[in-house]
Amino acid sequence: MKTRTVVLIYDADCPVCRAAADWVRRNAVVPEPFEYLPCRSSETRSRFPAIAEAACLRAMHLVLPDGTILVGERTLPEILRRTRRYRWAAVLFRFPGAGIVSRFLYRAFAGRRHRISRLFPPG
Repeated sequence: MKTRTVVLIYDADCPVCRAAADWVRRNAVVPEPFEYLPCRSSETRSRFPAIAEAACLRAMHLVLPDGTILVGERTLPEILRRTRRYRWAAVLFRFPGAGIVSRFLYRAFAGRRHRISRLFPPG
């Protein structure tokens, strides 16, 4: 399951998730190292059969070049490390308790993302 790039797998039907993927595209140090795949695509299913569609629809997945799969809040520091302006913020995830806080916040947000997306008109 090794890849040449970092693969960001996200719910393309969710406006918040699409916006997050677009944010990564705009802020990545070099956009090419990221590949973006929708959860429900046949390519995602064929290349990454270990990632269940239901799990992917609950949380963003990041597949690293060595085949490691990061899920949900664990994707955040790795994504930040690969940005221009926000690389410094990845260090914050090393502080004691950061994992617990980020897990709580990510899950709370992810569970409400469809309701949150209704607050913003399509644009």
